[in-house]
Amino acid sequence: MVDFIPCPNCDQQIDPGFKDCPHCGVNLAFAAILAERKLQTSPLSRNLNIPISPEMLVPRLGESLIEKGKLDQDGLQKALDFQKSEAARGNHLLIGQALLELSIIDQETLDKVVTEQIIQLQTALQSANQELEARVRERTIELEQALNRLAELNQLKSNFIANISHELRTPLTHIRGYLELLVDDGLGPLNIDQADALSVMLRSEDRLERLIENLIQFSLFAQGELTLQLTPVNIQSIFNEVLAKFSSKCENKNISLKFNPPVENLTVNADSQKISWVLSQFLENAIKFTEPGGQVQVGARLDGQTVNIYVFDTGIGISKDKINEIFEPFHQLDSSSTRRYEGTGLGLAMAQQIIDAHGSNISVRSKVGEGSYFEFKLPLLKT
Repeated sequence: MVDFIPCPNCDQQIDPGFKDCPHCGVNLAFAAILAERKLQTSPLSRNLNIPISPEMLVPRLGESLIEKGKLDQDGLQKALDFQKSEAARGNHLLIGQALLELSIIDQETLDKVVTEQIIQLQTALQSANQELEARVRERTIELEQALNRLAELNQLKSNFIANISHELRTPLTHIRGYLELLVDDGLGPLNIDQADALSVMLRSEDRLERLIENLIQFSLFAQGELTLQLTPVNIQSIFNEVLAKFSSKCENKNISLKFNPPVENLTVNADSQKISWVLSQFLENAIKFTEPGGQVQVGARLDGQTVNIYVFDTGIGISKDKINEIFEPFHQLDSSSTRRYEGTGLGLAMAQQIIDAHGSNISVRSKVGEGSYFEFKLPLLKT
């Protein structure tokens, strides 16, 4: 039974015994000739004494000749012995060259078998490429499906956060109302221990309220509902508002808070509330991760047509390979059950979104054990 092969020119199935393709008329030795021309320009042909021919593309040529009845085992062995003896003399021959030298086969037979093998290799390569392309298409479809599923899960997560956060806010409002009523002696006088206990409860309630508010804001940001109210903002007014909130925290933790005001009156076009929130987030983290006796600096400076706002601390620092991770939502660098520092991991993720919305970015420089430097830039508003 004849094993048909595709013509290298028209891909129609042909009898390998034909000299020319009956469909397109191309000479079937054409593939071998093209291969030979390409090989003649290779470094091997220029630098080594090795004959270059299409045979170099055909593996185990001797076995192929035997399988097709063009050669017997004794003839192959003679060619191998001759090849070895010629190599010892510095004359490197391919097995086909040796067979021709010994007149065991003729040139036409060799060309036909080599051409057939090359065409089969070409067919195998085309088949492999088609299979690879099919696998790539399958994997692409799977990846698109996975990305769509991930987007759906992220949306569900955002919806859940928004819903649960709003549900938590209502009872928390009642709790705070009654706590303030108790602190103000609205339900009767308190002794010192009761007053101290209520003070702790109020601080915890305040922290819980801020965490819930962050969750609500993050869910809005995740749904693309981050909007900016851009107005001319005096930088000094932002610092005055933020520093007033954190001065007592630094005193309570024995941390030095230093303000480096800009040398001149600077105004930017920004959302005042959101920029204040970002700056507060930077300060809160700086104080949280700085040990007692350390220092936190906050300030602004003019750099050409931009205002650089920064917060620097002498805290625990961040390793270089972890800096990008701090902006991932719900991510804590120390995620163990015994981690020292509290938080949801949302603050910096939200700060980055706010600064991005202002057309800027947050830059971070940090060294473990020495501290961290956070900075963002806003364009100067000319007056």
